[in-house]
Amino acid sequence: MKAIVLRRTAPIEDDPLSYEDIPVPEPKAREIFIEVSVCGVCRTELDEVEGRLQPKIPVVPGHQVVGRVAKIGQAAERFRIGERVGVAWIYSSCGECRFCRIGLENLCARFMGTGCDVDGGYAEYMVAHEDYAYKIPEVFSDAEAAPLLCAGAIGYRALKLTRIEDGDVIGLYGFGSSAHILFHVIRHLYPNSMIFVFTRRKGDAPSELARKMGADWVGETGETPPLKMNCAIDTTPTGLPVREALRNLEKGGRLVMNLIRKETPITDLDYTQHFWWEKEVKSVANITRRDVAEFLGIAARIPIKPEVVEFKLEEANKALSMLKYGKYCGSGVLRVR
Repeated sequence: MKAIVLRRTAPIEDDPLSYEDIPVPEPKAREIFIEVSVCGVCRTELDEVEGRLQPKIPVVPGHQVVGRVAKIGQAAERFRIGERVGVAWIYSSCGECRFCRIGLENLCARFMGTGCDVDGGYAEYMVAHEDYAYKIPEVFSDAEAAPLLCAGAIGYRALKLTRIEDGDVIGLYGFGSSAHILFHVIRHLYPNSMIFVFTRRKGDAPSELARKMGADWVGETGETPPLKMNCAIDTTPTGLPVREALRNLEKGGRLVMNLIRKETPITDLDYTQHFWWEKEVKSVANITRRDVAEFLGIAARIPIKPEVVEFKLEEANKALSMLKYGKYCGSGVLRVR
């Protein structure tokens, strides 16, 4: 089968992803064999490619996978052949540790990430355990559904961790794939809340998208918004937004950092200015199956239609390079078939 393979970590500018023929996987007990239609492009893949997150080598990246069940492994019963399914970042967890038992399987020491610890969806076919796959609501096309499986679902987890209440002011630092999907969720679940959006530069494509979508205020990271924020979510790869979000938080406010790695350090934090008054910082680590299932239901009811830019499978290096430099708005998706 045709697949994108990472065999060495390197800057994305060096085109480290190769387009290859590799063996077709076979489903084991309780696994499903998926004919991949599309796979979303995520900054996590960029972290893997460039070595900030260490994947198994070689690996087929991709963890926002949409396709159809083409074969069923022994004892698999949840899905039928031909049914449309999705696979997200959580590929498996042990199910036995303390974290798994209390619903925090995202913190499991044996957590495995799709397209990082095991082969993912940058390929014509992949396999997944039936308990870690999701039925895709009919309201979404394949390309619309793909970014919901990570950018949307992990954004939803971040939103829950902010403890936002209707009427609160929330800040979004960065307005890429996750934040532009999350915008719809906030408007739906918290209609009386104000949304402030911070981007790299005034007038850049993400800021214009935020204005088009109806943000209450749009500014550049480093600016002071018209009101203090009760909570904020940072989806950016740089350190500066952490300092700025803390500075702009109201007393008792909470910043949730929705990312795996920062590419630049978080510097110049002053206790009195940034942490005093019971301000909090919370990170998002991975995701649970419950997050994905809940979010897909909410997204279907709204319904959320992400801004999608499609690339061919063999254009994976180009798609990730454009993501790195902010050269498209919304969510990138690799079209497999």
